[in-house]
Amino acid sequence: MSGGLRLVGIEELSAGALRDRLLARADAFWSDSALPPGDVRALHDPLFFHQLGGFGAVALTPDDRDAGYLLGLVTADRLAVVQALAVDPAHRRHGVAVRLLERFAALAAGTGARVVQAVAVPGDGAVLGLARRFGARVTPSAGHAGPGADRLVLTRALPLHRR
Repeated sequence: MSGGLRLVGIEELSAGALRDRLLARADAFWSDSALPPGDVRALHDPLFFHQLGGFGAVALTPDDRDAGYLLGLVTADRLAVVQALAVDPAHRRHGVAVRLLERFAALAAGTGARVVQAVAVPGDGAVLGLARRFGARVTPSAGHAGPGADRLVLTRALPLHRR
């Protein structure tokens, strides 16, 4: 990975400590997000660290600092869901999100997942750029996160290939 970054599965790390570390830096990781802080915190349910960590990963610098991370799962009906994907501002535009997403998609496809999906806030340029890069279908979903909380549902068949 560029800049000496390496991807480490969440299952290889201390779940509680990692969650605390990522939430302590949520303002940085989510600095360009339109999500309110409470919604960002809700994305980091302990379940994704303790029970579902096998699908998630952290991009670590050579000195073990967090550069980015992905939380996700695969449902019983073979849908790969990206719960959260965030990159530290100092590491953006260096392929960190792409590598994390490719790792997740490969793991998900290996378990039989047929489709990868994510939900985003309308107008999130970084997410939409990544979706375009992978050829994801973008579908508006009115009230997806509750009354007045519209979202975009991003969907892409697996296996995943960049365009």
